Amino acid sequence: MALLNFKKRDKAAATPNEQVHAFMQDYSIEVMPRTAEKVEDFRDLLPAGTRVYIAHIEGTPIEDMVATAKRIAAEGFPVMPHFPGRIIKDQATLADWIARYQGEANVNQALLLAGGVDKPHGDFHSSMQLLESGEFDKAGFKRLHVAGHPEGNKDIDPDGSTKNVDDALRWKQKFSDNTDAEMALATQFAFDAKPIIEWANSLSEAGITIPVHIGIAGPAKLQTLIKFAIACGVGPSLKVLQKRAMDVTKLLLPYEPTEVLAELAAHKAANPDFNITNVHFFPLGGIKTNANWAIENGGEAAKPVNAS
Repeated sequence: MALLNFKKRDKAAATPNEQVHAFMQDYSIEVMPRTAEKVEDFRDLLPAGTRVYIAHIEGTPIEDMVATAKRIAAEGFPVMPHFPGRIIKDQATLADWIARYQGEANVNQALLLAGGVDKPHGDFHSSMQLLESGEFDKAGFKRLHVAGHPEGNKDIDPDGSTKNVDDALRWKQKFSDNTDAEMALATQFAFDAKPIIEWANSLSEAGITIPVHIGIAGPAKLQTLIKFAIACGVGPSLKVLQKRAMDVTKLLLPYEPTEVLAELAAHKAANPDFNITNVHFFPLGGIKTNANWAIENGGEAAKPVNAS
Protein backbone atom coordinates (compact mmCIF):
# COMPACT_ATOMS: atom_id res chain seq x y z
CA MET A 1 0.00 0.00 0.00
CA ALA A 2 1.38 3.39 -0.98
CA LEU A 3 2.32 5.72 1.79
CA LEU A 4 0.29 8.93 2.02
CA ASN A 5 2.36 12.03 1.37
CA PHE A 6 1.42 14.60 4.02
CA LYS A 7 2.83 18.04 3.34
CA LYS A 8 3.59 20.37 6.18
CA ARG A 9 1.29 23.37 5.94
CA ASP A 10 3.13 26.71 5.95
CA LYS A 11 1.98 29.85 7.74
CA ALA A 12 0.41 31.28 4.60
CA ALA A 13 -1.91 28.28 4.44
CA ALA A 14 -3.11 28.59 8.03
CA THR A 15 -6.85 28.52 8.49
CA PRO A 16 -8.65 31.63 9.81
CA ASN A 17 -9.01 29.97 13.22
CA GLU A 18 -5.29 29.21 13.32
CA GLN A 19 -4.50 32.78 12.33
CA VAL A 20 -6.60 34.18 15.18
CA HIS A 21 -5.08 31.69 17.61
CA ALA A 22 -1.59 32.82 16.64
CA PHE A 23 -2.57 36.50 16.78
CA MET A 24 -4.03 36.20 20.30
CA GLN A 25 -0.96 34.51 21.79
CA ASP A 26 0.28 36.41 24.84
CA TYR A 27 -2.71 38.76 24.91
CA SER A 28 -3.10 41.11 27.85
CA ILE A 29 -6.17 42.34 29.67
CA GLU A 30 -7.11 45.36 31.78
CA VAL A 31 -8.77 45.46 35.21
CA MET A 32 -9.57 47.98 37.91
CA PRO A 33 -9.52 47.32 41.65
CA ARG A 34 -13.32 47.22 41.83
CA THR A 35 -13.63 44.83 38.87
CA ALA A 36 -10.78 42.63 40.09
CA GLU A 37 -12.66 42.13 43.36
CA LYS A 38 -15.36 40.26 41.42
CA VAL A 39 -12.86 37.61 40.29
CA GLU A 40 -12.27 34.87 42.86
CA ASP A 41 -9.02 33.68 41.26
CA PHE A 42 -7.55 34.93 37.99
CA ARG A 43 -5.91 31.54 37.45
CA ASP A 44 -9.35 30.14 36.68
CA LEU A 45 -9.78 32.61 33.81
CA LEU A 46 -6.47 33.61 32.26
CA PRO A 47 -3.64 31.65 30.64
CA ALA A 48 -0.48 31.47 32.72
CA GLY A 49 1.74 34.49 32.20
CA THR A 50 -1.01 36.83 30.98
CA ARG A 51 -0.04 40.46 31.54
CA VAL A 52 -2.71 42.21 33.62
CA TYR A 53 -2.88 46.00 33.36
CA ILE A 54 -4.39 47.76 36.37
CA ALA A 55 -6.19 50.94 35.34
CA HIS A 56 -5.82 53.86 37.74
CA ILE A 57 -8.97 55.97 37.61
CA GLU A 58 -8.97 59.39 39.23
CA GLY A 59 -10.08 59.08 42.85
CA THR A 60 -8.80 55.53 43.35
CA PRO A 61 -6.50 55.46 46.40
CA ILE A 62 -2.97 54.24 45.68
CA GLU A 63 -3.47 51.73 48.51
CA ASP A 64 -6.24 50.02 46.52
CA MET A 65 -4.08 49.96 43.39
CA VAL A 66 -1.13 48.41 45.20
CA ALA A 67 -3.32 45.87 47.00
CA THR A 68 -4.81 44.77 43.67
CA ALA A 69 -1.35 44.49 42.11
CA LYS A 70 -0.14 42.43 45.09
CA ARG A 71 -3.09 40.06 44.93
CA ILE A 72 -2.86 39.44 41.16
CA ALA A 73 0.93 39.07 41.27
CA ALA A 74 0.55 36.50 44.07
CA GLU A 75 -1.65 34.48 41.72
CA GLY A 76 1.27 34.33 39.30
CA PHE A 77 0.51 37.07 36.78
CA PRO A 78 2.81 39.93 35.72
CA VAL A 79 1.03 43.16 36.57
CA MET A 80 1.37 46.48 34.77
CA PRO A 81 -0.18 49.36 36.71
CA HIS A 82 -1.15 52.61 35.02
CA PHE A 83 0.74 55.75 35.97
CA PRO A 84 -1.50 58.66 34.84
CA GLY A 85 0.74 61.73 35.00
CA ARG A 86 -1.99 64.29 35.58
CA ILE A 87 -3.12 62.74 38.86
CA ILE A 88 0.42 62.41 40.26
CA LYS A 89 1.22 65.45 42.39
CA ASP A 90 5.00 65.58 42.05
CA GLN A 91 8.17 63.54 41.61
CA ALA A 92 8.24 62.53 45.27
CA THR A 93 4.73 61.06 44.89
CA LEU A 94 5.80 59.23 41.74
CA ALA A 95 8.82 57.77 43.52
CA ASP A 96 6.60 56.73 46.44
CA TRP A 97 4.13 54.93 44.15
CA ILE A 98 6.93 53.09 42.39
CA ALA A 99 8.45 52.05 45.73
CA ARG A 100 5.09 50.77 46.98
CA TYR A 101 4.45 48.72 43.85
CA GLN A 102 7.94 47.25 43.93
CA GLY A 103 8.01 46.61 47.65
CA GLU A 104 4.61 44.92 47.88
CA ALA A 105 4.03 43.41 44.42
CA ASN A 106 7.50 43.22 42.85
CA VAL A 107 6.29 45.33 39.91
CA ASN A 108 8.84 46.06 37.18
CA GLN A 109 6.65 47.31 34.33
CA ALA A 110 4.22 50.19 33.85
CA LEU A 111 1.88 51.89 31.40
CA LEU A 112 2.60 55.61 31.38
CA LEU A 113 -0.24 57.94 30.39
CA ALA A 114 -1.13 61.58 30.52
CA GLY A 115 -4.37 60.57 32.25
CA GLY A 116 -7.97 61.41 31.50
CA VAL A 117 -8.32 64.59 33.53
CA ASP A 118 -8.41 68.11 32.09
CA LYS A 119 -6.42 69.87 34.80
CA PRO A 120 -3.21 68.33 36.17
CA HIS A 121 -3.18 67.76 39.93
CA GLY A 122 0.47 68.77 40.11
CA ASP A 123 3.70 68.85 38.14
CA PHE A 124 3.03 66.28 35.41
CA HIS A 125 0.83 66.66 32.38
CA SER A 126 2.24 64.05 29.96
CA SER A 127 3.73 60.58 29.86
CA MET A 128 6.89 62.11 28.41
CA GLN A 129 7.47 64.00 31.66
CA LEU A 130 7.11 60.75 33.58
CA LEU A 131 9.75 59.17 31.35
CA GLU A 132 12.02 62.20 31.71
CA SER A 133 11.77 62.02 35.51
CA GLY A 134 14.25 59.13 35.53
CA GLU A 135 12.34 57.40 38.33
CA PHE A 136 11.49 54.29 36.31
CA ASP A 137 15.08 53.92 35.13
CA LYS A 138 16.31 54.39 38.69
CA ALA A 139 13.93 51.67 39.87
CA GLY A 140 15.12 49.29 37.15
CA PHE A 141 11.78 48.86 35.37
CA LYS A 142 12.17 46.31 32.57
CA ARG A 143 9.17 47.29 30.46
CA LEU A 144 7.48 50.66 29.83
CA HIS A 145 4.39 51.02 27.68
CA VAL A 146 2.97 54.29 26.38
CA ALA A 147 -0.27 55.20 24.64
CA GLY A 148 -1.05 54.83 20.95
CA HIS A 149 -4.01 56.36 19.13
CA PRO A 150 -4.99 54.64 15.86
CA GLU A 151 -7.74 57.21 15.26
CA GLY A 152 -6.06 60.25 16.76
CA ASN A 153 -7.05 61.93 20.00
CA LYS A 154 -9.02 65.18 20.10
CA ASP A 155 -7.90 65.88 23.67
CA ILE A 156 -4.34 66.05 22.32
CA ASP A 157 -5.14 67.47 18.87
CA PRO A 158 -8.37 69.50 19.22
CA ASP A 159 -8.21 70.52 15.54
CA GLY A 160 -8.71 66.89 14.47
CA SER A 161 -5.19 66.51 13.10
CA THR A 162 -2.55 64.14 14.47
CA LYS A 163 0.28 66.67 14.73
CA ASN A 164 0.79 66.58 18.50
CA VAL A 165 0.25 62.81 18.69
CA ASP A 166 2.82 62.31 15.91
CA ASP A 167 5.32 64.64 17.57
CA ALA A 168 4.94 62.71 20.82
CA LEU A 169 5.49 59.40 19.03
CA ARG A 170 8.73 60.65 17.51
CA TRP A 171 9.87 61.76 20.98
CA LYS A 172 8.96 58.36 22.46
CA GLN A 173 10.82 56.59 19.65
CA LYS A 174 13.99 58.51 20.53
CA PHE A 175 13.49 57.63 24.20
CA SER A 176 13.00 53.98 23.23
CA ASP A 177 16.25 54.05 21.27
CA ASN A 178 18.12 55.18 24.38
CA THR A 179 16.60 53.08 27.15
CA ASP A 180 17.29 49.52 28.23
CA ALA A 181 13.59 49.04 29.05
CA GLU A 182 11.41 47.28 26.48
CA MET A 183 8.74 49.62 25.15
CA ALA A 184 5.44 49.16 23.35
CA LEU A 185 2.47 51.26 22.27
CA ALA A 186 -0.70 50.15 24.04
CA THR A 187 -3.54 51.63 21.99
CA GLN A 188 -7.04 52.90 22.46
CA PHE A 189 -9.62 50.40 21.25
CA ALA A 190 -11.13 50.63 17.76
CA PHE A 191 -13.65 48.57 15.84
CA ASP A 192 -12.54 48.67 12.20
CA ALA A 193 -9.43 46.77 11.07
CA LYS A 194 -8.69 48.75 7.90
CA PRO A 195 -7.86 52.11 9.56
CA ILE A 196 -5.92 50.25 12.26
CA ILE A 197 -3.77 48.59 9.58
CA GLU A 198 -3.28 51.90 7.75
CA TRP A 199 -2.24 53.61 10.98
CA ALA A 200 0.17 50.84 11.95
CA ASN A 201 1.76 50.91 8.49
CA SER A 202 2.10 54.69 8.69
CA LEU A 203 4.13 54.28 11.89
CA SER A 204 6.59 52.00 10.13
CA GLU A 205 6.84 54.43 7.23
CA ALA A 206 7.62 57.24 9.71
CA GLY A 207 10.41 55.24 11.35
CA ILE A 208 8.45 54.38 14.50
CA THR A 209 9.65 50.89 15.39
CA ILE A 210 8.06 50.56 18.85
CA PRO A 211 5.88 47.40 18.77
CA VAL A 212 2.11 47.91 18.89
CA HIS A 213 -0.21 46.16 21.34
CA ILE A 214 -3.58 46.80 19.74
CA GLY A 215 -6.51 47.68 21.98
CA ILE A 216 -9.59 45.54 21.38
CA ALA A 217 -12.93 45.97 23.16
CA GLY A 218 -14.10 42.66 24.54
CA PRO A 219 -17.64 41.35 24.09
CA ALA A 220 -20.29 43.60 25.62
CA LYS A 221 -23.77 44.96 25.13
CA LEU A 222 -23.89 47.29 22.16
CA GLN A 223 -25.24 50.19 24.22
CA THR A 224 -22.38 49.75 26.74
CA LEU A 225 -19.76 49.85 24.01
CA ILE A 226 -21.20 52.93 22.35
CA LYS A 227 -21.22 54.72 25.71
CA PHE A 228 -17.58 53.84 26.40
CA ALA A 229 -16.51 54.59 22.83
CA ILE A 230 -17.96 58.10 22.96
CA ALA A 231 -16.49 58.74 26.42
CA CYS A 232 -13.04 57.54 25.31
CA GLY A 233 -13.01 59.54 22.11
CA VAL A 234 -13.06 56.62 19.68
CA GLY A 235 -12.95 58.04 16.16
CA PRO A 236 -14.35 56.95 12.79
CA SER A 237 -14.62 53.26 13.68
CA LEU A 238 -17.46 54.18 16.05
CA LYS A 239 -19.55 54.07 12.87
CA VAL A 240 -19.20 50.27 12.95
CA LEU A 241 -21.19 50.22 16.19
CA GLN A 242 -23.66 52.87 15.04
CA LYS A 243 -24.40 50.93 11.87
CA ARG A 244 -24.95 47.79 13.91
CA ALA A 245 -27.29 49.68 16.24
CA MET A 246 -29.49 50.57 13.25
CA ASP A 247 -30.04 46.88 12.50
CA VAL A 248 -32.85 45.77 14.79
CA THR A 249 -31.87 42.13 14.29
CA LYS A 250 -28.49 42.88 15.91
CA LEU A 251 -29.41 45.63 18.34
CA LEU A 252 -30.05 43.32 21.28
CA LEU A 253 -27.18 40.94 20.50
CA PRO A 254 -23.85 41.49 22.30
CA TYR A 255 -20.99 42.86 20.25
CA GLU A 256 -18.06 40.49 19.81
CA PRO A 257 -14.68 41.48 18.31
CA THR A 258 -14.64 38.47 16.00
CA GLU A 259 -14.50 40.38 12.72
CA VAL A 260 -11.85 42.96 13.62
CA LEU A 261 -9.58 40.30 15.13
CA ALA A 262 -10.01 37.97 12.13
CA GLU A 263 -9.04 40.76 9.72
CA LEU A 264 -6.02 41.80 11.76
CA ALA A 265 -4.95 38.18 12.21
CA ALA A 266 -5.21 37.52 8.47
CA HIS A 267 -3.12 40.61 7.72
CA LYS A 268 -0.50 39.53 10.28
CA ALA A 269 -0.38 36.03 8.78
CA ALA A 270 0.20 37.50 5.31
CA ASN A 271 2.68 40.09 6.62
CA PRO A 272 4.73 38.53 9.44
CA ASP A 273 6.73 41.73 9.97
CA PHE A 274 3.55 43.73 10.63
CA ASN A 275 4.24 45.87 13.71
CA ILE A 276 1.15 44.85 15.69
CA THR A 277 2.59 42.14 17.91
CA ASN A 278 0.00 41.64 20.66
CA VAL A 279 -3.67 42.05 21.51
CA HIS A 280 -4.73 44.03 24.58
CA PHE A 281 -8.33 43.50 25.72
CA PHE A 282 -10.54 46.10 27.35
CA PRO A 283 -13.13 43.87 29.10
CA LEU A 284 -15.99 46.35 28.87
CA GLY A 285 -18.56 43.59 29.23
CA GLY A 286 -16.81 42.00 32.21
CA ILE A 287 -13.54 40.17 32.82
CA LYS A 288 -15.08 36.70 32.98
CA THR A 289 -17.06 37.31 29.79
CA ASN A 290 -13.94 38.51 27.97
CA ALA A 291 -11.70 35.72 29.25
CA ASN A 292 -14.20 33.00 28.34
CA TRP A 293 -14.74 34.55 24.89
CA ALA A 294 -10.99 34.56 24.28
CA ILE A 295 -10.75 30.86 25.15
CA GLU A 296 -13.70 30.01 22.91
CA ASN A 297 -12.34 32.03 20.00
CA GLY A 298 -8.76 30.90 19.68
CA GLY A 299 -7.00 32.00 22.85
CA GLU A 300 -5.14 29.72 25.23
CA ALA A 301 -7.23 28.08 27.96
CA ALA A 302 -6.66 28.81 31.61
CA LYS A 303 -5.57 26.02 33.89
CA PRO A 304 -8.02 25.96 36.81
CA VAL A 305 -6.37 26.10 40.21
CA ASN A 306 -8.09 22.93 41.42
CA ALA A 307 -7.45 20.95 38.23
CA SER A 308 -5.93 17.54 38.91
